[in-house]
Amino acid sequence: MKNWYQETEEDILENLHVTKDGHTPEAAAELLESKGENVLEAGKRKSTLQVFLSQFADLLVIILIIAAVISAFTGSEESTIVIIAVIILNAILGTVQHKKAEKSLDSLKSLSSPSAKVIRGGQKIEIASKDVVPGDILLLEAGDLVVADGRVLNGYSLQVNESSLTGESTSVDKSEGLIEGEVPLAERSNMVYSSSLVTYGRGVVVVTGTGMDTEIGKIASLMNATKEKKTPLQVSLDEFSSKLAMVIMVICAVVFALSLYRRMPVLDAMMFAVALAVAAIPEALSSIVTIVQAMGTQKMAKEHAIIKELKAVESLGCVSVICSDKTGTLTQNKMTVQNIYIDGKVIAPEEMDIKNQLHRYLLYDAILTNDSTIVDGKGIGDPTEFALVEMARKIDLPDIAIRDMMPRMEEIPFDSDRKLMTTKYRLHGIPTLLTKGALDVLLDRTTRIRTSEGVREMTEADREEILEQNLHFSENGLRVLAFAYREAEKDETLSLASEDNYIFLGLISMIDPPRVESAEAVADAKRAGIRPIMITGDHKITATAIARQIGIFEEGDMAVTGPELDAMSDEELDKAIAKISVYARVSPENKIRIVDAWQRRGNVVSMTGDGVNDAPALKKADIGVAMGITGTEVSKDAASMILTDDNFATIIKAVANGRNVYRNIKNAIGFLLSGNMAGILSVLYTSLMALPVPFAPVHLLFINLLTDSLPAIAIGMEPAEKDLLSEKPRNPKEGILTKQFMGTILVQGALIAAVTMTAFYMGLSQGNSALASTMAFATLTAARLFHGFNCRSKHSIFKIGFSGNWYSLAAFAAGILFLNLVLFVPILKRLFIVSTLTLGQIGTIYLLALIPTILIQISKIIREH
Repeated sequence: MKNWYQETEEDILENLHVTKDGHTPEAAAELLESKGENVLEAGKRKSTLQVFLSQFADLLVIILIIAAVISAFTGSEESTIVIIAVIILNAILGTVQHKKAEKSLDSLKSLSSPSAKVIRGGQKIEIASKDVVPGDILLLEAGDLVVADGRVLNGYSLQVNESSLTGESTSVDKSEGLIEGEVPLAERSNMVYSSSLVTYGRGVVVVTGTGMDTEIGKIASLMNATKEKKTPLQVSLDEFSSKLAMVIMVICAVVFALSLYRRMPVLDAMMFAVALAVAAIPEALSSIVTIVQAMGTQKMAKEHAIIKELKAVESLGCVSVICSDKTGTLTQNKMTVQNIYIDGKVIAPEEMDIKNQLHRYLLYDAILTNDSTIVDGKGIGDPTEFALVEMARKIDLPDIAIRDMMPRMEEIPFDSDRKLMTTKYRLHGIPTLLTKGALDVLLDRTTRIRTSEGVREMTEADREEILEQNLHFSENGLRVLAFAYREAEKDETLSLASEDNYIFLGLISMIDPPRVESAEAVADAKRAGIRPIMITGDHKITATAIARQIGIFEEGDMAVTGPELDAMSDEELDKAIAKISVYARVSPENKIRIVDAWQRRGNVVSMTGDGVNDAPALKKADIGVAMGITGTEVSKDAASMILTDDNFATIIKAVANGRNVYRNIKNAIGFLLSGNMAGILSVLYTSLMALPVPFAPVHLLFINLLTDSLPAIAIGMEPAEKDLLSEKPRNPKEGILTKQFMGTILVQGALIAAVTMTAFYMGLSQGNSALASTMAFATLTAARLFHGFNCRSKHSIFKIGFSGNWYSLAAFAAGILFLNLVLFVPILKRLFIVSTLTLGQIGTIYLLALIPTILIQISKIIREH
C-alpha cells in the first residue's frame, strides 16, 4: 500500500489521473468496474449443511451411531431412538453456535456510510458510499462518517475522531501538506481514514483507497486470516473423548471376542458390546457442559458481562494475562480538569473564585475561547473544550449567560500548525483578545504576566517556573493548555500578526481520570495471579502515568510504543515481554503480536477493545472483551464477551465466575464419569465371569440421560467458594483428567460397582436373571443419585451444608421420583424391562446404594481433620 502521506498533492492527483474537478462520470464508472465497489470482502464460508455435517466428525459420535445401528438390529428400538435423538440435538446446537460467530465481517460491511458527497466533472453530487472510487474528490463536514481513505487537499479547522482505528479518544487535527519520513497512522495529520468521524470543521479530500485497500480493509483481511482458538476445556474434552473412544473400542472388541469364545450367540455378544459402549460414553456430557456454561452466562449478565460464546465462560477461569484498553475501560472516557496553575501556585478547579479578577479572566478565556457546550449532561464538541465548560459549571459560572452577554466579535480558529485559538470580545467595555493553546507556542509570544498584584513584565525566572510546572503536569499524564490575553489596539482587526505581545494568565491541566474501582480491580487481578497489561493509542507518558496510578505499572516495568515494538524481533520481544506493562501508540498488527507473544509463553490471554482496530486482536485472544457502551459493532461481534458497563472491574468478576464455572464443570464431569465407571466395571465383571448382561442398553440410557443429568446440572449451580480469587490461574495445558482426578473416579466408580454387583448376585440367588438385572439397575441409579452430594465440593457435606445449593436436593428428589415411577408404573416397567420388586428388595436396594456415599463422606471428614 502506497505511503500517500509522503507524496505531494500534485503527484497524488497525477498518480490517480484526476484533477480537483474530480472524475468525469464515465471515468468513475470505468474505475468502479475495474476496482470494484467500496465494500469489504468476506472470507469463504461453509454452508449451514456443511457445518451441520461436520458436527458428526467425532469418534464418540461415530461409536454411538454404530451402537444405535446394532441396537436396531437386536430389536432395541427405544435405545436406537434415544441415541439418534441425542446425536442430532448436539449437532443442531453446534451448528447454531458456529453460524452466530460468522457475524463479525457482516458488521464490518455495515460500517459504510449510506452516502457520500463528491465532486465529479466539477459538480457537487451525492452518491452511495459503495460507489466511491479512488481519485474521487470527497467533501467532508462535521458529523460525516469518512467512507474511504484519503489525502487532505484543503482543511478548514478539520478535526476527525479516529478512536475506532487508533484508540485515541480525542479528535485529531487534519490539514494539507506532505509529511516526511515514516510516521504511525495516529500521526498522519494529512490523511483521513475510512470509518473515522468528522467532529469539527470541513475538508476537501482526494480518495486514495477504497474497499479492501483501506486501513479498515487491512483489518478485515487480518480477521479473515485469524483463526479462532479452542478453549482449554474444549482441548481437554477433545483429548478425553479421543482417548475414551479408543479405550471403548478396544474393550468392546475384547468383550465381543470373549463372548464369541464362550459360544454366545452373535446378537447376544453384540448386545454385551453395545451395553458396554452405552455405559462408557457419557451421552449427556456435552449437554451438561453447555447447560452449566449457560447458567454461568446468566449470572455474569446480571453483573454487566454478556458472554456471547458459551465456551468462553470456562476459558475465563484460566486467564493469566489481561490486555486492557485504557480509555473508558480503566479510565472514565471523559476529559476532566485536574489542576490549575495561576498566580505562581497550583490550585484545584473548585478553588477558582469568580470574584477574583485574575481568576475571572482565566475563566472567561476558558469558556469564551471555546466552541463546545453541554446539553442535557452530554458534551457537544471537542472533549478538551467541554471539560473547560464543565469546570466553569462546577463553580456556578453560567457559561451560556456569559456567552449571550458577550457576543464574539472576531476569531482565528485553532489549527494544528499555529496550535492556538484566538477570539475577540469586549471585556468590561474594552475590546480584548483571548487566546488558548500549546504552552511552547504561546509562551514565545508572551511578554508580560498577570498576578494577584497586577500586570508586570515576565522575567526569565517566571518562564522557567511555568515550564517546570508544565513538565510536572506532563510527567503525570496531564494534558496542558496555556491561556493568555491582551487588550486590542484601537480599530485592530484580527490577523495572525495579532497573536503576539500577550499577558500570561495560567495553565489548565486535564486528564481522562482512572475509574474509582480500577485500582482495586487491578490489585484483585494480581492477587489472582493475573498479569494486567495496558494497551492504548494514547501517548506513552499519559498511559504510563495512569498505569502507575492504578497499579499496572510498577518499579522496574517498561513502557513501549508501537514503533519501538515494530523495531523488536520476536526473540527480543519474548525476552522483554514479562517486563512490559504499557504499550502506547499501537497499531492493530501490534495488538495481535502482543497477544501472540503472550500465547507463545503458554498464557491464556484476554484482550479488551472497543474500536474497529481491535477486532482482529479480540478474535486472536483466548477471550476477546468488547465495550458495550463505546464499542463498535465490529468489536462486539469479534469478541467472546461484552461489558455493558465498559468497566475493567467487571472483567475480574467475570474471571472469578469463570473459575467457579470450570470447577463446577469439572465436578459434574467427575460425577458423570465415576457413575459411568461403575457401569463399565459392572458390565466387564459379568462378561469376564460369564454371567448374564446386568443391564439392557435402555437402562443405561435412562441413567445417563435422565437421572444423571439433573444432579450434574445441580453440581453446576454450586456457588463460588470465598477463596476462589486467591488461587493462581489453572494451567491450560493440564487436562481435566489428571492422575489424581482419574484415581478418584476409579475408586468411586469401583465402590458403586461393588454395591451394584452385590444387588445383582442377590437377584441371581433367587434364580431370576431378570430380577437380578432390575436390582442392579435400581441400585446403580440410586447410588449415582446419592453420589451427586459427594461431587458438589472437595469438602464434606457437613462443611458445605445442604442449604447452600437447593438445586442438588431438588435434583435428588426428582431422580428418586423417576426411578420409582419406572419400578412401579406398569407401562414404564414394560418399556424399561424391569421386574416386580418386593418391599424388602427395595429396602435392600436403597441401603446398598447409600453405602458408597457414607464411605466417601467419612474419607472427606478424615481428610479435613
